[in-house]
Amino acid sequence: MPAAVKAGSRPPWVGLAAAVWVQVAAGNGYNFPLYSPSLKSVMGYNQQQLTMLGVANDIGENFGMVAGVACNRFPPWLVLLIGAACCFLGFGVLWLAVTQTVSGLSYWVLWLALCIATNSSAWLGTGVLVTNMRNFPLSRGTVAGILKGYVGLSAAVYTEIYTGVLHDSATKLLLFLTLGLPVICLAMMYFVRPCTPTLEEDSSEYGHFLFTQISSVVLGLYLLATTVLDDVTSLGNAVTYTLFGIMVLLLLAPLAIPLKMTLYPNKRKRTGALGPSSSSDSLTADKSEPLLAESSSTMNIQEADDASDVDMLLAEGEGAVKKKRRPKRGEDFEFREALIKADFWLLFFVYFVGVGSGVTVLNNLAQIGIAAGVDDTTILLSLFSFCNFIGRLGAGAVSEYFVRSKMLPRPIWMTCAQVIMIIAYLLFASGLNGTLYASTALLGICYGVQFSVMVPTASELFGLKHFGLIYNFMLLGNPLGALLFSAGLAGYVYDIEAAKQNPGYLDASTNSCLGPNCFRLTFLVLAGVCSLGTLLSIVLTLRIKPVYQMLYASGSFRQPRSSQH
Repeated sequence: MPAAVKAGSRPPWVGLAAAVWVQVAAGNGYNFPLYSPSLKSVMGYNQQQLTMLGVANDIGENFGMVAGVACNRFPPWLVLLIGAACCFLGFGVLWLAVTQTVSGLSYWVLWLALCIATNSSAWLGTGVLVTNMRNFPLSRGTVAGILKGYVGLSAAVYTEIYTGVLHDSATKLLLFLTLGLPVICLAMMYFVRPCTPTLEEDSSEYGHFLFTQISSVVLGLYLLATTVLDDVTSLGNAVTYTLFGIMVLLLLAPLAIPLKMTLYPNKRKRTGALGPSSSSDSLTADKSEPLLAESSSTMNIQEADDASDVDMLLAEGEGAVKKKRRPKRGEDFEFREALIKADFWLLFFVYFVGVGSGVTVLNNLAQIGIAAGVDDTTILLSLFSFCNFIGRLGAGAVSEYFVRSKMLPRPIWMTCAQVIMIIAYLLFASGLNGTLYASTALLGICYGVQFSVMVPTASELFGLKHFGLIYNFMLLGNPLGALLFSAGLAGYVYDIEAAKQNPGYLDASTNSCLGPNCFRLTFLVLAGVCSLGTLLSIVLTLRIKPVYQMLYASGSFRQPRSSQH
C-alpha cells in the first residue's frame, strides 16, 4: 500500500470533496420507489412480491461485511472499483427486464440482480466513510454527519434527475444507474486515499467543515424547492437543464476548500501530525495527544499488523507474553472481541429498531402516498430525502458538540429520535387529512439521526482499526428490519386489504389499495417496536456514559482552548 499523504495538506479535503460524489452514487438504493411501480406493472407482480424486492434492495445496500474486511486489506480505489462493477451488473439486468430487451427473466433472477446492484452502496459507502473517518479522527461525528447526510440527500438528487432530465422515465433512470454511476466512481477513485491525520487543533478546519455543512444545506433546500416547483408548474427543457446545472455546481461546492488552500496556503508550521518530532516542544505535545488519536487505527493498517505480529513472536520467544489483555472501551477491538460485548448488541438492536422500521415506510412510500390519495408521490420521496439529510447532518454536528462540551453520550439522540418516530407512526396510522407530509418529514429526520449517531458511537466504543467490519455488521439491522416489518408485515397486510377492495386482486396486480386501512396495522406495530427501542437506547446511554467521561478526561474529545489552561 502506498505511503499516506502528510497531515494538513490538501489531499484529505480533496478526498472529502470526492467522497461527496461517491456518497451520492452510494444512495442508489433510494431509487427503488421511483422505478418499482414500472417493475410491478411490467413484470405483473403483486404488492408482497414487490415488497420482497424491496427487501432485496435493503439486503444488498447494507450487506457490507466483505467490504468492511476489504477496507483493511486493499486500497480505497479497489473498493470503489468493485462497487462500480456491482452497479453496472445489477442495474443492467434490471434495465434489460423493464425494457423487455430480455424476456422471461425469473423473479429470483431479478431479486438477486437487485441485491448485487444495491450492494454497490456498501462498497462505495464503506470505502469513503472509513477512509475519511481515519483522515479526520478528531472530528468523527462531523465527518459522519456530512457524508451520511449526502447519502440521505441523494434521493432528492435522483428525484431531480428523474423528474427533470429523464422526464419520469424509469427505463432511462435504470440506464443512468447502469452507466452513469460507474463513470462517476471511476472518476473519483484517484482522489479518495488515506492521509496521515493531524493531531493539532486548527481553527481553519472548523471553518472548512462549517462551509461544507452550509453548502450541503443550501443544496438540500434547493432540491426541495425545485421539486415542488416542478410539481406545481410546467418547466421547459431550458429551465430544467439550467436547474440541473446549478445542482451540479452545488455538489462541487466542497471542492472550494482545497482550491482555497491551494491559492491561499496556510504557512503556519504544524507540529501535531503523526510522525517524528524535531523539537522538545513537539515531543511534549506528542505525549499529551488524545487516546483515540494515537490509536493504531490511524496508521497504515497493514504495516501495523505486520509489526505487531513480529513483536508478538519475539516476545513469545523470550517468554514475555502470558496472556493477551482484552481491549477496553475506546480501544481497538477485533470484530470477534466486539461481538461478545453487551454494548455492541444494545447499539445493534437500537439501530435495528430505528432504521428497520423507517425503511419499511421508505420502501412503501409510493404505495402509502397512493393510498392517501396523493397524485405525485415523488414529492413525498423528495421531502423524506431532505429531512433524512437534515437528520444526518444535524445529528452529527449536535452530538459532536455535546460530546465535547457536556460529555453527553451520542445514543441519547437516538432515544429522542425514536420517541418522535412513535409520534410519526401514530400520525400515519390516524390517516388524518394534512398529516401525511408532516409525519413523512418527522420520520425522515429521525431516520437520518439513527445513521449519524450509530457511526461515530461504534468507532468510539470499539476503535477505528476494524471499524469497517463493525460498522457494516451494524448496517445489517436495516435489511433485517425490512424483512420482518416490510415483507413480513406491510406487504402482507396491504395485499389482504387490497383483495377486500378489489376481488381477484392477487391475479390482477395492477390494482391498488386505497384508504388508511392499507397500512394502519403496520404503523401501529412499528410504534410499539419503537417504544421497545426507546427503552434499549436509554439502557445503552446509561451504560456507556462513564466511557465518554473517561475519554473526555484523557483528552480524546478536544476541549475549548480556554478550558485547557
